[in-house]
Amino acid sequence: MATLLYHLGRVAFRWRWLVTLLWVAVLGAVGFAATKAPAAPDDGFTMPGIESQKAFDLLEQRFPGTAADGASARIVFVAPNGEKVTATENRAAIEKLVTEAADGSQVASAVDPFAAKAVSKDASTAYSTVTFKVKADDLTGAAKTHLERAIDTARDAGLTVEVGGDALATQPAAGGSAEAIGIAIAAIVLLITFGSLAAAGLPLLTAIIGVAISMSGVLALGSTFGLSETTGTLATMLGLACGIDYALFVVSRYREERAKGHAPREAAGLAAGTAGSAVVFAGLTVVIALAGLSVVGIPMLTKMGLAAAGAVLLAVLICLTLVPALLGFWPNAVLSRRDRKNKTKRGNGENGGSRWARIVVRRPIPVLLLGIVGLGAMALPALNLQLGMPGDEAKSTATTERRAYDDLAEGFGPGFNGPLTIVVDAKKAEDAKAAVATISKEIAATDGVVSVSPARFNTAGDTAVFSATPATSPTDERTKQLVQTIRDERPDIAADAGASFEVTGTTALNIDVAQKVQDALIPYLALVVGLAIVLLLLVFRSLLVPLKAALGFLLSVLAALGAVVAVFQEGHLASWLGVDQTGPIMSLMPIFLVGIVFGLAMDYEVFLVSRMREAYVHGDGPGQAIVSGFRHSARVVVAAALIMMAVFSGFIGAGASMIKMIGFGLAIAVLFDAFVVRMAIVPAVLSLLGNKAWYLPSWLNRILPRMDVEGEALSRKVPAPATEPTGTPTAHLTPVP
Repeated sequence: MATLLYHLGRVAFRWRWLVTLLWVAVLGAVGFAATKAPAAPDDGFTMPGIESQKAFDLLEQRFPGTAADGASARIVFVAPNGEKVTATENRAAIEKLVTEAADGSQVASAVDPFAAKAVSKDASTAYSTVTFKVKADDLTGAAKTHLERAIDTARDAGLTVEVGGDALATQPAAGGSAEAIGIAIAAIVLLITFGSLAAAGLPLLTAIIGVAISMSGVLALGSTFGLSETTGTLATMLGLACGIDYALFVVSRYREERAKGHAPREAAGLAAGTAGSAVVFAGLTVVIALAGLSVVGIPMLTKMGLAAAGAVLLAVLICLTLVPALLGFWPNAVLSRRDRKNKTKRGNGENGGSRWARIVVRRPIPVLLLGIVGLGAMALPALNLQLGMPGDEAKSTATTERRAYDDLAEGFGPGFNGPLTIVVDAKKAEDAKAAVATISKEIAATDGVVSVSPARFNTAGDTAVFSATPATSPTDERTKQLVQTIRDERPDIAADAGASFEVTGTTALNIDVAQKVQDALIPYLALVVGLAIVLLLLVFRSLLVPLKAALGFLLSVLAALGAVVAVFQEGHLASWLGVDQTGPIMSLMPIFLVGIVFGLAMDYEVFLVSRMREAYVHGDGPGQAIVSGFRHSARVVVAAALIMMAVFSGFIGAGASMIKMIGFGLAIAVLFDAFVVRMAIVPAVLSLLGNKAWYLPSWLNRILPRMDVEGEALSRKVPAPATEPTGTPTAHLTPVP
């Protein structure tokens, strides 16, 4: 592996114009394809294999053409204190709004709340649903303005009017400035790390090129494979972070080889052969984790995982080819000013990384206990994890959607915002209407159900649908128990009625999604951890190092999940992060956290421990190998982790709570894994294990293929250059071939 990549790096360095032009051509071709490709499809969330999805599919089959594909606006009216919406003036203002709204050019219908009995018992609140003929993205500015003017007229009459639904909803920015903030912080970190504008700019440039190609690819293939811009969000996040980090490691190793006296082309080859080998295996662990998302069985998640895996693979390819090629254009510019003046020593002296490693090696037990206890304490809140899909209740009270949600909950009860949809299949019933009436009566009598709506039949008369309103809010644990109770009682109810039914609706769908994700978490963990252990076994040729890496990851990810629960569910420090409302953790969050953080954790493991393994293979003792590994790689690993945290933290400022949660979870996970697990627990464990850390049974050693990530073959093939007595490299500024 190392020899192959060594030659690849030398070829890319020598034929830099050709390699660079090829990547520019790829970018241009994919970008052109993206501009000519049909528009990407709208995001569709489907979850095969759960009851809510089956019921929804049955609903679409038996009620063709009635699916609510158009945008909608639920307008909520609240009378002034002491008044009722049924009062003459208030009623007239509401009816006027409904009439004006119905005249909109794209409006399909506007429901009169008094005719539809959409008035609360105390007559303090009413609501009207305005349905449009087109989706929210296709609404014209004139259509929105027409509805907004009608709403303003009702407000002028003294009513409090709030609007829910997606027609007038303002979508908070999920990215945009987030990527810019991350790139800016990454640039500062790179500049401090390298002390050179060229060295700092090169990883940024290659990462941006990689993200541009991957996102253009998503747009170009969107209509073919059902990819959307949301699908590419994860690809952007990881492509940017991994692209910067991978290039950072190669450039850093290039500078190190130049400091040893190697000529530029030789240094590029050695950097590609050593650091590049680590990049390949680190990238493979990330790809394994992302591709493994397909086992969850959520099509959208599978697409996001595969798109992100493609972006990471692209980052690896660019790192192995374009980075050496660009080094060929600026072989000396990427060196620090001190290096360019021939003042660099061989780099075997003490630095912050080696000093820290010596502290850990001398006192491994206190460091190990402190790290484990600290992360364990952070993980405790994860025991109270509640999964769900936050809706309008998670938005800021500054939004009209959140105020509409609160007004409906106050006027009609907390369960009004999350009714259960009951779909009755009466095809085999002798009397369909009687069967539906029996099921409706039984469900209405269930504890926790406030009311049921009249049943609506399809044209064939063999299927009916009605709503059951719970007494508790959509995210309340008691609502989940109610759904389970109705489903548990279904056999008896179906036997009495002679017809079957299923429970769906947004609330039931969120409950089912959370349960499916929870059930898939353990198999997913087993898959990615098992495959990565095998991969790390090939890299490190050790039984205990891969096992230790996997256990360390589990500790860091549990601590990160505990931090997410503490902030977003329990509300600790929530105001500091701009979290307006606490509640259940997004159902997909644990899967995202496990998949992404696992790949990144293995990145740091490969980059850090491979240098220790390299020192051990070249003759250092176990303790000294740890110190040597930290001397050469700690600074770069710290920079890489800070860059990852910067990229992810940029998304905390996003308005969408889901993006904010993902950004915080990933940033805190990188903090725990890089600085606590990899920089403290890992050296402490390796120090305690001694030579046993690198033990591999002889029979297993014979059958495992040799990957040579440490570049052992290169050290024999490419001897270190001679140096002057002072230690100054004689070939430090050898002209570029």
